[in-house]
Amino acid sequence: MPRTPAPAPARSTAGQGGAAVDDERPQPAGGSRPGPWKRGPVLTACALLLGLLLLLHQKLTDWAGLGSLVETFLPWFGLLVPVLLAAALLRRSASALLALLLPAVAWVSLFGGLLGDKSHGSGDLTVVSHNVAAENRDPAGTARELAASGADLLALEELTDQAKGTYEKELAEAYPHHTVQGTVGLWSKLPLSGTRPVDVLRGMVGPLAKKLRPENIPVDPPRALRTTVTTKQGPLAVYVAHLGSVRVTAGDGFWTDSRDAGATKLAKAVAAERSERVLVLGDFNGTMGDRALDGLSSQLRSVQDVAGDGFGFSWPAKFPVARIDHILVRGVEPNSAWLLPATGSDHRPVAAGISW
Repeated sequence: MPRTPAPAPARSTAGQGGAAVDDERPQPAGGSRPGPWKRGPVLTACALLLGLLLLLHQKLTDWAGLGSLVETFLPWFGLLVPVLLAAALLRRSASALLALLLPAVAWVSLFGGLLGDKSHGSGDLTVVSHNVAAENRDPAGTARELAASGADLLALEELTDQAKGTYEKELAEAYPHHTVQGTVGLWSKLPLSGTRPVDVLRGMVGPLAKKLRPENIPVDPPRALRTTVTTKQGPLAVYVAHLGSVRVTAGDGFWTDSRDAGATKLAKAVAAERSERVLVLGDFNGTMGDRALDGLSSQLRSVQDVAGDGFGFSWPAKFPVARIDHILVRGVEPNSAWLLPATGSDHRPVAAGISW
């Protein structure tokens, strides 16, 4: 009888160590891939830190001026949100996408109100403030451009002895009333009275930091003034100020001592002001979000915040990244705020329409 073939022996499912091996399901060479909630931990951490910085920037230390520096450029931190968003999408990280909601919501809550045009009418009075720059090579041209704006009040900062006569000559026809105190001045179509300098502690930094008396004793010229403008609606107290310069140095970091001291003194002068209607114009060398200007922002309203279009960055003129030139009011209504075309200065002129 023919012999029946013996069945083939079963293939062993045990490896050399006795462990079962699935021949039909090979394992990935690099192991299993993490799920979307576990991907991108660094991106998630960066998004959370950015959100916390936007929310808690006032808690940031001001050692070496760090807090002031961050607050000066705080709106620009929003550009990190789309960068992190693109990275999170590329990484397919669900946790990073969720974490990005924090900085996105924080930025919108801080700056969303500045977006869009909030102007409503032209106002009863047009005012302009401009740091004309000590290094301005064409003060006559700058004066003519400012006069062409048709402003009723024109505040100028960083006036030099050499250029002061030029501004007085070029603006005389359009502005029959004016006053100059040190390095700041106000030209007006309306009568002025009660003018006096205001001490804002100049400091020893900047192109106009020192003058020499005959006895060679350094003295700072006045950097602010206070005057009363007579309008049809009644008196308007006007302050023009140029707060101390800020500098980034190797030893002190972001040096703001002179600016901070001047802001404190100006805030005290405004607090003591008895007039119901107050207008404060000038170069503050800081944004309204800077903690150093809290004393002013708590008493006055920024025309740009109330009636402007966008951020209104004014410095530097070629590519503005911060609004350090301001028009603030109390007791009057901002109707509009805008920037004038660049002049020979490194600042853009800022303008506003106000009404009673």
